[in-house]
Amino acid sequence: MLNIVRKSFQKIYGHPVNRYLVLLLGCLFFLPALAIYFSRRKNDGYHLQADAIRQSLTADGTAKRLQEEIRQQVEKKYTFFNKNKNSAEMKKEEDRIFTVRMKEMVEYRMRREHPQLRELSFYSVVDELLSTNGGMGAFIVLGFPAFLLLLILSNSYIKYIFDRVLMMLFVVFGVTFLVFTILYISPMDAAVNVLGDMATPDQVEQFRVAYGLDQPYFVQLLEEFKGLITFDLGQSFIGGEDVFTSLMNRFPITLELTIMTLILAVAIAIPSGIISALKPYSALDYVIMLIALLGLSIPGFWFGLLLILNLSIKVQLLPATFVAGSWTSFIMPSIVLGTGLAASTARMTRSSMLEIIKSDYIVTARAKGLPKSKVIFRHALGNAMIPIVTVIGIQFGSMLGGAAVTEKVFNVNGIGSYIVDKQFIPDTPVVIAGVVYVAIVVSLANLFVDILYAFLDPRIKAKLKSY
Repeated sequence: MLNIVRKSFQKIYGHPVNRYLVLLLGCLFFLPALAIYFSRRKNDGYHLQADAIRQSLTADGTAKRLQEEIRQQVEKKYTFFNKNKNSAEMKKEEDRIFTVRMKEMVEYRMRREHPQLRELSFYSVVDELLSTNGGMGAFIVLGFPAFLLLLILSNSYIKYIFDRVLMMLFVVFGVTFLVFTILYISPMDAAVNVLGDMATPDQVEQFRVAYGLDQPYFVQLLEEFKGLITFDLGQSFIGGEDVFTSLMNRFPITLELTIMTLILAVAIAIPSGIISALKPYSALDYVIMLIALLGLSIPGFWFGLLLILNLSIKVQLLPATFVAGSWTSFIMPSIVLGTGLAASTARMTRSSMLEIIKSDYIVTARAKGLPKSKVIFRHALGNAMIPIVTVIGIQFGSMLGGAAVTEKVFNVNGIGSYIVDKQFIPDTPVVIAGVVYVAIVVSLANLFVDILYAFLDPRIKAKLKSY
């Protein structure tokens, strides 16, 4: 444990953002360590000798000659560029260069005259404290948040996930800020839209007071941020329902529809793409790519209505609209959503496989006499999955955010249709909550895809270990 924490602290100390974050979280431990550092610095041999050398350089006139030399150099520079020689900027530059040159001279003489002495630093003090059981115990007790952060940063994979989650939080709060600001400056008045044009000014004012719309911009923005942290997304303007509860009630429906769509699309797309890549420019290849092109071109709402007309009204095989608890009602929406996903995935699989099977290592594997199936599925497909996973992950995140058009066509009570219905009011709490939800699920989908990269591509895995 001691070595893990010390190595993690040593690793992140060179990164300013992580260093300041650890120092802030463990301030109760690092402030006493800072006091110990300053107390030791007073009697530290290195600094005493360095101060003595600095005084000797001043006494023998070296510092004065250096300062005059620097002044002349800076003056020549300002003359060449036609700058004001009496400016404060010139004096500031002289002092900066003099400080750097003096430090270099002192360090040079220290290395030559006192090579056994080492400069005392705040990092060395902290490292010394963490190397003892008592110091580590004090760090765990006083700086427990920083201790947890160091444990997280000690593992490359966990650190990578932690950084992405941290970025996701910035994205969520940034999206909340942008959406709230746009709705705030929007000319649409939610109170008038909800109450109607016949509402009296007193009724409009009471509505605004009841939902906090009369508060200043920054007060309302802080309330939105507070709601994100506490998972209290407020109540909708129409119906007064809890927004968070409404989203969570619709989430299982959207999730089930998304998973069925993904299974259907992947089961069709990847085999089709592989077959098309193994027989390029053949009749079968042209047929598969033509079907994929049609799948990308067909509008979802038209395809949905076509399925309802034939499979529900004429044949009466499947229900035309969503029925809670009936998995058959998800079949047609899954076909509509899966058509576009399968088409794009099949095209990506074909292009990726074509590129991989022409690689040198595939030719070498075939020359060694490996079975064709082993070459294709073990060597080629594994390396071709990187762009395929990217496409599937992006589509999965967008579908999990809600497919409003398809949900409307089949009357699916999912998140997409719920957000679309509320945005025309505008029902501010629902719209902000919906946009934040979409930002979260898309970020999580991208995070999951990035994690899969490490298992699919050895190069990324090696890079993560050195991260």
